[in-house]
Amino acid sequence: MEPLLRDTYVEINLDNIAYNMRKIKEIVGSDVSIAAVVKADGYGHGAADIAETIMENGGDFLAVATLTEALQLRKRFKDYKIFIMGYTPDEYLEYVVINNIVQTIFSMRQAKILSELGMKHNKNAHVQIKYDTGFNRLGYKDCQESIEEIDNIFDLKNLEVDGIFSHFALAGKKEDEEQYEKFMNAVEKLEAMGRKFKFKHICDSISGIDYPQYRLNMIRPGAIVYGLKSYKDDSVKLKQAMTFKTRIYHIKTLEKGEGLSYDYLWKAERKSLVGTLPFGYADGYPRNLRDKGYVTINGKKAPIIGVICMDQCMVDLTDIPEAKVGDEAVIYGDGTYNTMDINEASRLAGTNKNEIVCRITRRTPRVYIKDNKFYKLSNYLLQE
Repeated sequence: MEPLLRDTYVEINLDNIAYNMRKIKEIVGSDVSIAAVVKADGYGHGAADIAETIMENGGDFLAVATLTEALQLRKRFKDYKIFIMGYTPDEYLEYVVINNIVQTIFSMRQAKILSELGMKHNKNAHVQIKYDTGFNRLGYKDCQESIEEIDNIFDLKNLEVDGIFSHFALAGKKEDEEQYEKFMNAVEKLEAMGRKFKFKHICDSISGIDYPQYRLNMIRPGAIVYGLKSYKDDSVKLKQAMTFKTRIYHIKTLEKGEGLSYDYLWKAERKSLVGTLPFGYADGYPRNLRDKGYVTINGKKAPIIGVICMDQCMVDLTDIPEAKVGDEAVIYGDGTYNTMDINEASRLAGTNKNEIVCRITRRTPRVYIKDNKFYKLSNYLLQE
């Protein structure tokens, strides 16, 4: 194993991602394709390093948000189907066509540009239509004018419309049902006009589990690929793939009344043993977890005390007197052995689980586990 060069790192369990993908496939069945969402560097798990595991265990597409994310994957994987769910500026659409990437569109303008680029390169540009049923972010507005424009897109040369999709706001069962009905009404109108879609989809992770009646023939699982639970169905058990770890690198004793870190917002109420750990908000740890968060050392909780610094933070070791320099500290675990899982971290930080894992920065190395042993190391800052 090449050197980590840091004591702070993220451990990614590829076996757990493989398990989650197989479980998702088992739940949705063989008739439903899976566009696994690996945007935001695979929710902080390392998109290029987890892609193979995803595709070998039931993935049909790798779905991303941006062109750069798509090109990163295409550079590594020549044959995988890659789908950009977001917007690509007009002047960069040629990269989409050249690299055989499926692009989301929601305007005739971009459809025509892609058609012209397809003719230029003597190939078909592949697109999926985004249809807005109430999220009010991207997509064709739900109206007859949109239906007519989508119908005309099908007639463009060297342009293949692979699918149509929408996105739930998850505002409530009634609102979700209304969105689904709007989507299917649009699809049925287009199909009645002779237009066919290979893929029709509206479900993400939550709706893909909780709304089996809305799965159609594709879902876009994101959080559940990584074992992050936001769905309500308690019968579905997935495995968290990420663990965030560091080590104690300094210990000192503070007398009662002594303060630490900026502004002395924490002062020792007793003679205290304090450990310093080499991670901070520049590694993506929420700064607002001061006096709320904790790490786990030797199976015991060590509260984070004082203002969390950019690169370091301090923990109270007074009740873990056996702790020593070099001991492992689990920042995020899976909830066992007194560790804080991603769900608890998000609750304490006042955000959602996706943000917690996405915000871990690229200076933090990723260590990959496969077949219950070390598989590879990705140290982003040292990559060319």
